Amino acid sequence: MDHIEQQIAAYKQEIEAIEPATAADLEAFRIKFLGTKGIVKAISGEMANVPKEQKREFGLLLNGFKQFVEERYAQFEHLKDGAGAAATDADFTLPAEPHRLGTRHPVSIVRNNIISIFERLGFAIAEGPEIEDDWHNFTALNLPENHPARDMQDTFYISKAPDWLLRTHTSSVQVREMEKGKLPIRIICPGRVYRNETISARAHCFFHQVEGLYIDENVSFADLKQTLYHFVKELFGEDTRIRFRPSYFPFTEPSAEMDISCFICGGKGCNVCKHTGWVEILGCGMVHPKVLENCGIDPEKYTGFAFGMGIERITMLKYQMKDLRLFSENDVRFLEQFEGTV
Repeated sequence: MDHIEQQIAAYKQEIEAIEPATAADLEAFRIKFLGTKGIVKAISGEMANVPKEQKREFGLLLNGFKQFVEERYAQFEHLKDGAGAAATDADFTLPAEPHRLGTRHPVSIVRNNIISIFERLGFAIAEGPEIEDDWHNFTALNLPENHPARDMQDTFYISKAPDWLLRTHTSSVQVREMEKGKLPIRIICPGRVYRNETISARAHCFFHQVEGLYIDENVSFADLKQTLYHFVKELFGEDTRIRFRPSYFPFTEPSAEMDISCFICGGKGCNVCKHTGWVEILGCGMVHPKVLENCGIDPEKYTGFAFGMGIERITMLKYQMKDLRLFSENDVRFLEQFEGTV
């Protein structure tokens, strides 16, 4: 017993002096003292040589030593994850790991470009709720209940009587701004809108719009055309050809669709432009007098124009894409292509 107690005391001194610095040092410590052929195991084998009356005392001594070794080992367990090696083996003369930056979504890139162009023309940004009531989304825009033009927009209704829905256009923001009565108004309204449409390469149940509104005295259709001419030239380039076609919208009169020459075929005709050489990008027109009246504005004194475009449509044209679904699939391989455009 005495010589075993002396051995254990010596081992304790040795263990206290050990300071593992790496995971390899810690593993060597474990093998030497706690391994299957380690010192703790070897001392345990001495139990067979201890007299019967001393076995209890030897067991207590052995358990105390084993606990001491395990506690010492636990103090350095953090080295097992390689932290110790990183702390001592790191070469601080090497350059740091590069911080990988993300990229903006292509829709966000084009949205910001559109906003920037109109801000330079003096347009302010206005935003509103995506959950809207029937008045702001339809009725105030000369779309009363049972009006056939409502069929042009398949709608997600949240509740009925009163009607609440996911807005189908950002025109509702224009109504809210007109109701404030602060004239003149010169705003653009970017935001997400929702329509109950079948998802395909050319349509989705949600998309993004930018709509514009300018109301003041003596605003004419010529002002509308010149504003949109400038916008298209700034966004797509000076060589872009533009045309207006008569159209119908219940909230504008007269109304028009605006087309630009197809970038993919150069105006010669392809599948994207349906072999016409032209691609529609937005709708526009003079604000209907009834809309002005609904919002408390005197149509005899004030006139205005409005326009609206889908950002996804503009983005598809700008980057020559053919599938609208790419914008909402979150495919990193697709999004990384726009790193250089940020």
